[in-house]
Amino acid sequence: MRMHKKRNLEPRMQACADLLIARGKPCPNVKEAAETFRALVDYSDLFGNGNPVHLEVGCGNGGFVAEMAKRHPEINFIAVEVCSNVILTAMERIKEERIPNVRFLNTPAEILCCYLPEGSVERIYLNFSTPLPQQGYVKQRLTSPRFLAIYKALLKKGGDIRQKTDSEAFFEYSLQQFAENGFVCSEITRDLHASEYVADNVVTEYEKHFSDQGLPIYAAVATWTGEE
Repeated sequence: MRMHKKRNLEPRMQACADLLIARGKPCPNVKEAAETFRALVDYSDLFGNGNPVHLEVGCGNGGFVAEMAKRHPEINFIAVEVCSNVILTAMERIKEERIPNVRFLNTPAEILCCYLPEGSVERIYLNFSTPLPQQGYVKQRLTSPRFLAIYKALLKKGGDIRQKTDSEAFFEYSLQQFAENGFVCSEITRDLHASEYVADNVVTEYEKHFSDQGLPIYAAVATWTGEE
């Protein structure tokens, strides 16, 4: 079902402009932008401190990043979401709750390198990314080699990716790609809510929906070793 455009989208986006690092693409071609455009943020200017930076790719309505930011005021969070209609809800949530340590990128994940310095991120969250099971969409999966190369450029050595998904096939695909692209996997579970790792888990909206149906949640940590 097609999502209806939010009422007064543009004025509401403007009202949250202080939370927004960038919006859209700097040029029509994503590949060209990723290769040629740079407007790198200075985290100390952006957040007013030198705290570690965590990144959520595909933040949706912002429930996860809001809760994480409240639990961890000592960490700065950048939340990425390509759809303005969706990211608006996340930004308005952060603004209403006056959470100071979250900023947003309303851009495709392919151009993260245009704004975030190399080797500057300690952790990346991939929460319930679209599995894209069709073979023709493999390159669009957020754990494909194409995207893992972007994450490797952004992560500090020893930084990690934390993935959660309801799709077993996508999870097994991701584990294989992590292993083949220089990541070491740990905390692997095929039923997160029945595992020892559930204590520190922040439940997302999608996660609650799937869990309420009795479906298992798959999760893993993939650590970037700095070596191929």
